Amino acid sequence: MSAHALLRAPRWRAEDLGVPLPEAPHAISVSMPRWEDVVGYEEKRPETLTRLRGGYPRFVVHPQVLAVARALVPDRPCLPFPSPRVAAQAAAFVRAQTGAPAELVTRAARGPVTGVATDAVGEPALKAFWQHTGLILSTRRAEAWLEGRGEPAEAAEVRAALRRQLAAWYDCAPEDVFLQPTGMAAQFAALQAALARRPGRPTAQLGFPYVDTFKVQQKCGAGAVLLHRLDRLTADLEALLARQPLAACFCEIPGNPLLGSADLRRVTPLLRAHGVPLVADDAAATPVNVDLGAHADLIATSLSKFFVGTADAMGGAVICPPRSPLHEELRARLAAGHQELLGGEDAAVLAARLGDFPERMARHNRHGLLLAERLRAHPAVERVWYPRWEFSESYEAVRRPGGGWGALITFQPRHAAVASPRIYDRLEVCKGPSFGTVFTLACPFTLLAHYTELDWAEACGVSRHLIRLSVGLEDPEELWSRLERALAAAAPAGEARAA
Repeated sequence: MSAHALLRAPRWRAEDLGVPLPEAPHAISVSMPRWEDVVGYEEKRPETLTRLRGGYPRFVVHPQVLAVARALVPDRPCLPFPSPRVAAQAAAFVRAQTGAPAELVTRAARGPVTGVATDAVGEPALKAFWQHTGLILSTRRAEAWLEGRGEPAEAAEVRAALRRQLAAWYDCAPEDVFLQPTGMAAQFAALQAALARRPGRPTAQLGFPYVDTFKVQQKCGAGAVLLHRLDRLTADLEALLARQPLAACFCEIPGNPLLGSADLRRVTPLLRAHGVPLVADDAAATPVNVDLGAHADLIATSLSKFFVGTADAMGGAVICPPRSPLHEELRARLAAGHQELLGGEDAAVLAARLGDFPERMARHNRHGLLLAERLRAHPAVERVWYPRWEFSESYEAVRRPGGGWGALITFQPRHAAVASPRIYDRLEVCKGPSFGTVFTLACPFTLLAHYTELDWAEACGVSRHLIRLSVGLEDPEELWSRLERALAAAAPAGEARAA
């Protein structure tokens, strides 16, 4: 079933557990239709895991990638990487974290793939490197390797075309765009560039982060500080800078899942006075809606989300905004360490999907706003997080003329401990990881991202009962009818009648 078919026939029932979203060889999401399915996935219950036919590629290693690993090393834990240099980084990470052996393995006759083999002690660290850095072998590259195919002859030309497309959206030159295999790899590349400028210095995260954006700083950097309170961010940042030199600060505009934004009008001048670069992530908003070029020194974004829309390709990019005073220095740092790790076949899919991206994003904006307003007014909903209202002045300061507020909505029902699972189970939309799809996609975000640290997340104001919606391109009235049915089924009788 294609991504567009899921607009009409979503996979939302219990029997759909484990079905790839979309049902395609390179799908990057998977159906988890019940709240208990998510718990079972996080707790690694066999009855859940054995039904999964896919997953988000940084978390669930695709069968084609596993086949490459087995071809390289059949009898030990192994993961394949897109270049020998990346494999060497992964092996060094495993040794440093665990002391376990980590061996580079190649099969040169079948193309440029290098694996890292370790033992049971080193395997968790090997998987952590794969997850946190995003330097993964894509499913298309794995398929090509297994079939004995190399890069397409036009790969370099396709990547150049993709850089030109992105440069037009980010008001920069194609040479300012550095393609990456995933959005997390873009974050990792930005982190490495910052650490090359200021070795040994920690970084800071401004606002509650997407899980791996913070963990890559913690595990692959020189330590990280979280400043999660946007309401007092300037004061907290001033105090931190007074006592601690930093290599960089990271932020998301807007954040995921709480969809608030740091006030870059105050943050950027403060950081520039200290020579600290700001790395901003615009994946939830996209450059259709926000212009971060006057404030960010690097923009690290995911192409796997709204850019591609169909949840069947991975990619990322680091942008060097020409208005940054650190533009030339950071671009040189990135260029010095850059490898072309985005496969040619993946780049071709991404480039093709960018053709209708602006029109799609405009529709996402309209549908997102409509549903956010209606959820906000619904008596069964306690709170809605959406950029139009959450630290709205900070978002408005970077919103493009004519730009919208995006299609990510997070909400918490009333009586959430009981109501959230019931509403989630009854939602007649696809349910699983990722966002930015043409079909609506829901998930219990905190459970998926922070299951082993739920108390910590709640101490930061992120409830374990949240439901995040990535609003798709379905008819919005039909979509609202589906949401209403779920909300009514879970609300107390009196509230259901009032709705």
